[in-house]
Amino acid sequence: MELKILNYKRVEYLEALEIQRALQERRILGKIPDTLLVLEHDAVLTMGKRAQLSNILASKQELLDKGIATVDVERGGDVTYHGPGQLVVYPILDLTDHKKDIRDYVSKLQDVIINVLHRQFKIDATKKTGIHTGVWLGDKKIAAIGISVSKWVTMHGFALNVNTDLSHFDWIVPCGLAGFGVTSIAELTGAKVDFAQVSNHITEEFIRVFGYKEVFVEQA
Repeated sequence: MELKILNYKRVEYLEALEIQRALQERRILGKIPDTLLVLEHDAVLTMGKRAQLSNILASKQELLDKGIATVDVERGGDVTYHGPGQLVVYPILDLTDHKKDIRDYVSKLQDVIINVLHRQFKIDATKKTGIHTGVWLGDKKIAAIGISVSKWVTMHGFALNVNTDLSHFDWIVPCGLAGFGVTSIAELTGAKVDFAQVSNHITEEFIRVFGYKEVFVEQA
């Protein structure tokens, strides 16, 4: 199988969303191979299909003063925060080449993150499913997962807290899960982490877990 990796730097959320949609349509038509977008966003709140406005705790004025946009998206889940220091990965994959099994796909995304955390940082994270889908350390989530699928082609993906400013999660009830917290690699290791190295580890593990044989990397 063939995979193209597009490494972006900082990309505005709406711009990345349009890139995803265009790539998904091209993948549906068979014009491109499976494609992985790897990037970082400026601070933004995204609202999934089940999102409740009551899970945004910051006032409209506070968000306006901070320049924080709120964007409705087609992924599953509730409200999520994206921002600097968070590694965001958007796989545009045709699941007809991956068992046509959405649960297996999500489980493999979790495996990618868990394996990197364990091997590179000695962090033993775990999977949760259902409304708790993501990667967790006890009651704290370190990576959020939210996907959408059209004609068996995926978009959206996961966000891993690397050096994320965790105080920004105070603006929301993360993923609509009251009583649960968030954490990051930096918080768990006690030091700022090399973001580029984490990105490389994640893409290498993604290639291994999903079994790609041909990989093309492009700095977008």
